[in-house]
Parts: sequence; C-alpha cells; structure tokens
Amino acid sequence: MISITRRRLIGSLGMGAGGLLLSGCDRIAASPKVQSVLQLGEGLTMRAQRLVTDRTALAREFSAADMSPVFRTNGNDMPESDEYQAHAANGFADWRLKVDGLVRRPLALSLAQIKAMPARTQITRHDCVEGWSAIGKWTGLPLKLALDAAGLLPSARYLVFHCADDFDGDPYYESIDLIDAFHPQTILAWAMNDRPLSIGHGAPLRLRVERQLGYKQAKYVMRIEATDSLRAIGGGKGGYWEDSAGYQWYAGI
Repeated sequence: MISITRRRLIGSLGMGAGGLLLSGCDRIAASPKVQSVLQLGEGLTMRAQRLVTDRTALAREFSAADMSPVFRTNGNDMPESDEYQAHAANGFADWRLKVDGLVRRPLALSLAQIKAMPARTQITRHDCVEGWSAIGKWTGLPLKLALDAAGLLPSARYLVFHCADDFDGDPYYESIDLIDAFHPQTILAWAMNDRPLSIGHGAPLRLRVERQLGYKQAKYVMRIEATDSLRAIGGGKGGYWEDSAGYQWYAGI
C-alpha cells in the first residue's frame, strides 16, 4: 500500500472541482488553510482505521520458504558520523541505546544487554512507500519490554527514535504513538535472516513496527525519547520524511 501524498491529494481535489487546483499546486499546498485541512484528513483516516481494526491485530507472518532472496536496503547505507563509524569499527562494543525523556528510569543499554533480554522472531513483509516489498526474518527485543524497564510517565504520548544517519546534515528521526509502541510485533531488531543486522539494514538496532510502511522502520537507532508532543522535534511533523517531503505521519497498513 502506497500512502497518498499531499500533492496527489491536492491534484485529485482539483480534478473533482473542474481542474481549478491543477495550476499552482505548490503555492496552494503551502497555504496554512490547506495544510490544516490535509492534517485533519490524515487524523480522520488514522482514527477511522483504528475504529474498524483491532489495535492488537497482527500483521501477517510468513514461513521461511516465503523469504525474499534479495531484500533491498532502504534509506542510507552507512551513517557518515565519526561516532557511528567508530562504533561500527569496534563491533558496537561501546555503543549504548539511550531511553530517556518522560521516563522514571533513564536507560543506557549495551547491545549485549539487549540481546540477553527476551527476544521475538517474526517473518514479515516490508512495504516501501516507493512501491517495492520484501519478506524478511527479524529478531529483536519487544519494544514494550524496554519501555517497561524505563517506566513511562503518564504524560508520555509518543516515542521519538533518534538515529545515527542524516540527509545533508539533517538528522534522521521517526516517531510512533504508544498504541504502536506496545504492539506485540513492534521490536528493536538486532538480527535479520538469522544473522546480526548488517550496517546497510541498520546495525546495530532498527525499529520494526510491522503495521506501518517502510519509512517508519527507523535504522541506526541511538536514542528513544518519550515525549508528550512532536512539535519541538525536527520540523514538528514527527519524522524526517514527514518534515521534508510531506509524507503522512501515520503510515498504517
């Protein structure tokens, strides 16, 4: 499933109104009124989907025979920061996952500690917004267990995943709400296809939130921040692609 972009939605509205919006789409899209209408529509879509779908319903899981022989990498292949490259050269022995923000017990977990915690393995399909899909096997820590260890405060509403990679100096980040965070298939994956996660696929740790499109599956996760709002983070829309390209924040499938 490919999400409907703001440009496509505006274009379709224009066709329905006799083509009035076919010219000057960019200028119209920049209008605060249009943006507010689009954001309202996105919120209604999210709420409508959750009304007709069990919040704990599982994404389809496949057998080993269904796994794709080739699984493309999405996004960056290698973060350029000196810190990340030093961690990679050292086998991530000194790397730590930070869990902080609106939590009672901030955490700094080593990869060894994460691997020693209970793990979940699932074979699922990755659906990219660009139109390709692949089936892979993921093993990792259920995100719920990390959140339970940190102790979310009642004011927490979202989780922000701060990553080691960037695009032209703009740090990559993504976010989900607590409904998706506590979903049983949402994991912090450290292995893919029974091997340690490769750098191209997000080593040492990437998010798998299987009920959403591929751009929500943040790679190179360095820090998880619990927050009550997304407004002050990045461009305020909840993710790098949401800020820079108008992707929908809620990418449920």
